[in-house]
Amino acid sequence: MLIAINEDDSLPNLKRTSFQLILKDLQFEYVKKNRNSALLEREDLITWRRNYLFKIRHYRAQNRPIYYLDETWVNAGETHSRTSMDTTVTSTRDAHLQGLTTGQKAPSGKGKRLIVLHIGSSDGFVPGGLLCFESKTNSADYHDEMNGDTFYEWFVKTLPLLKPNAIIVVDNASYHSVKKQKIPVMSWNKQAIIDWLESKGEVVTHPIIKIDLMKKVKKIKKKHDTYVIDELAKDNGKLVLRLPPYHCELNPIELAWSSVKSYVRTHNKTFKLKDVMELLQKGVEHVSPDMWKNFIEHVKKVEDKFWDLEHITDEIMDELPEEDERHVLTIGTGDTSSSDYDSD
Repeated sequence: MLIAINEDDSLPNLKRTSFQLILKDLQFEYVKKNRNSALLEREDLITWRRNYLFKIRHYRAQNRPIYYLDETWVNAGETHSRTSMDTTVTSTRDAHLQGLTTGQKAPSGKGKRLIVLHIGSSDGFVPGGLLCFESKTNSADYHDEMNGDTFYEWFVKTLPLLKPNAIIVVDNASYHSVKKQKIPVMSWNKQAIIDWLESKGEVVTHPIIKIDLMKKVKKIKKKHDTYVIDELAKDNGKLVLRLPPYHCELNPIELAWSSVKSYVRTHNKTFKLKDVMELLQKGVEHVSPDMWKNFIEHVKKVEDKFWDLEHITDEIMDELPEEDERHVLTIGTGDTSSSDYDSD
């Protein structure tokens, strides 16, 4: 892998130690390998992704309108990290004598932060769907700024703006997945589990142990394990579809966010939050329906690659010699909420 990376002119040249640190950060483990080795994703992630790809293709075939929503952030000090510099100007005095300036003063830090939420489709960003507010904490994760109540209020106001029979694609952030009701788990008090089962019309015979109670819960869990926004969408003739974890590249709004932030960085001169908010709104307006169509077409190509991935994996694994043991390293651990991958 390291040889392939260093032979690719479009990628940075890495030392072995640097590459090992990257692998460690990506949750790879350095272990002794057997003769037959393979790097595979967790089966549950593969299943989730396959189900998502099947459903999104099915809904497109039905010509149902598909909307993509997501959150991001914009700092008051948002600016490009690189710029062109005239190397013939050697000092501030030299610039003054030539009647030149020394350039725009860079911000001293990132400054205050805006939390942004929006939704869009092949028709562009939905008019009236933008939510933008100032961050009130110093949390490193902008997801901490959003909560179930704020998102729910926005969702209620936004649903009427969407076309009938729409599909709404969301990631797995916790505030997107607030349960309509709590489902019993083993840590619950025994009587609380009994009360829950009986409230659902289940007959509980006594005496009974907690394990048997949980078996009853498992049988009817799927019918009652629902999300608040999913049910709200259904009541309004729409359907929520969740992205598989770790797959923000399947959400075209990520590309829209990248364009919006680039606009802000290019035009940000004052580094004041009020001005940045105006630039953000202009940046959103700058992302046209044609740009959205291109973003979606790009994501469709990514979807096709993922769809073919398991077929390729199966073919490679079938070609390996059959032995008693195969060493398999699975990837895909940690938090299942999506994150931005905005780039300059």
